[in-house]
Amino acid sequence: MIQTWCLGNILQLATQSFCRRFVDYKIDPCGRLRDQMEMAARTVPANIAEGSSRHQTSYETELRLLDVARASVSELEGDFLNWLMRHGASMWHTDDQRYTQVRNHQFNDAPTLTQNYLAEISEYLLAEYARFATLLRTDDSIHSACVIVVLCERVKQLLTAQINKRLGDFKNEGGFTEKMTQARLSTVKEKAEKDNAPQCPKCGAPMRLRVIKKGVRQGETFWGCTGYPKCDGTKKK
Repeated sequence: MIQTWCLGNILQLATQSFCRRFVDYKIDPCGRLRDQMEMAARTVPANIAEGSSRHQTSYETELRLLDVARASVSELEGDFLNWLMRHGASMWHTDDQRYTQVRNHQFNDAPTLTQNYLAEISEYLLAEYARFATLLRTDDSIHSACVIVVLCERVKQLLTAQINKRLGDFKNEGGFTEKMTQARLSTVKEKAEKDNAPQCPKCGAPMRLRVIKKGVRQGETFWGCTGYPKCDGTKKK
């Protein structure tokens, strides 16, 4: 995920640079286009980072945030395609040498981080963006827009692969909630077995003492299946 986040940051830096150089008050008198493009670019690394922080506790939240990041890339890509068309230009074909050059641009792997990780990741991003920026051509908005569209495609591809992997992990392992439930049920069953609890007449699982909370028999105890709610077997104490 770190590599996807780094590429998202480079996409944000490239977008900010593009807006600073080309989206002026004559083209965007109210500043709405610039705000929209920069905000879409910002949400890409922001949602990747937040999704990463939820990896251990909620697959569902992580997947939702990664999908938001992917949608933001698509939104940004649409803005740059519109920029090309409003200037009477089209996107490069995939067999165009310029497209291939950007598509095949090699980013160095992110460094192994230490306690100085903030400085290390900043230095890495600045160095990688400086290398990538040579492809942007600072005086040509059409060329720069095409470069950023290709970068958008690369980021979307990485996010899609990451989402598919997380979906596979979720299907095989379950999420945090499921694991907590399994751990709780396991503890309940172990305690019931230790207390020599009877077996459930319906499923054979160990039972545990429960208390009736409502009605005329409120406060009375009974044996309930530890497999509840899947199994509602009961026994009188």
